[in-house]
Amino acid sequence: MKAIIITKPGGPEVLDIREVPTPQPSPHKVQVRVYAAALNRADLLQRQGYYPAPPDAPQDIPGMEFAGEVAAVGGHVQMWQPGQRVFGIAGGGCQAEYIVAHERMLAEIPANLSWTEAAAVPEVFITAHDALWKQAGLASGENVLIHAIGSGVGLAAVQLVRARGAVPYGTSRTQEKIERARPFGLQDGMALTDNLQPLQEQSQQWTGGRGFDVVLDLVGGSYVPAGLEALATKGRLVLLATMGGRKTEIDFSALLRKRLRLIGSVLRGRTLEEKVAVTQAFTAEVVPLLAQGRLRATVDSEFDFTPKDIQAAHRRLESNQSFGKVVIRIARE
Repeated sequence: MKAIIITKPGGPEVLDIREVPTPQPSPHKVQVRVYAAALNRADLLQRQGYYPAPPDAPQDIPGMEFAGEVAAVGGHVQMWQPGQRVFGIAGGGCQAEYIVAHERMLAEIPANLSWTEAAAVPEVFITAHDALWKQAGLASGENVLIHAIGSGVGLAAVQLVRARGAVPYGTSRTQEKIERARPFGLQDGMALTDNLQPLQEQSQQWTGGRGFDVVLDLVGGSYVPAGLEALATKGRLVLLATMGGRKTEIDFSALLRKRLRLIGSVLRGRTLEEKVAVTQAFTAEVVPLLAQGRLRATVDSEFDFTPKDIQAAHRRLESNQSFGKVVIRIARE
């Protein structure tokens, strides 16, 4: 099969397409013909040599989410048959013509989603659903602040907050992304520069002086103490990324006084059983909403399965100009 290969650590120019052995399904695994795969920040870091794939995933083939068709099944597989449309997440290797996944790590693609739309769903909706509905225990009527609202996870989070009966607010580096997020359910938002001080006054206005029940932080760095300050009593901050920095200074007195919870979360490093649990929760609670049209994928741009286009896709995501997901079309029907 053909696969995107990281030939060495570096910029987008180190990416190429090469022939590699096609993975075969073991007894409990499914071979999927990949039609589309979306890019993630983790793919950029892996390409740069900063974020190696788990030991059970290819180290030189990026890709953490995919949409495709079941091509073959292992001898003990009971959940799937060839021809079914499936999507899911994996430790790596998704940006290839075929991938092998555990049968319990797959979900069926709703009929109303195209391959490109389906590829834009798994990582962002599984991540946001697990963070907000499960770990933060989001309840109806609560107020939520989402940083990096124009990202794939940010846009999924806005929709999931609304689906829960809660109210989403957001921040972005540009006002344009705030405005573009409103049709997804964003109540209000503000553009932030490196000065985060205006966030506190705005948070008080948005919440009537109470503070937010949940902050979803996709930035890290100085956004963490700012988010903690913006929380209400018994508020929860879920940290999912550190693009804004891996270190910061926190005033613990605020954590104690307001009885706050600071939750760190990542999907890639979890055990198989943990990943199965989040996939099953996604299948039960999120996929039906996608099928009903209450949630929707957000595709920023599509690129073909050529070295030139793949490199351009990485540059697009690195530019921070994208709104939603960057998707690579691996195959066409």
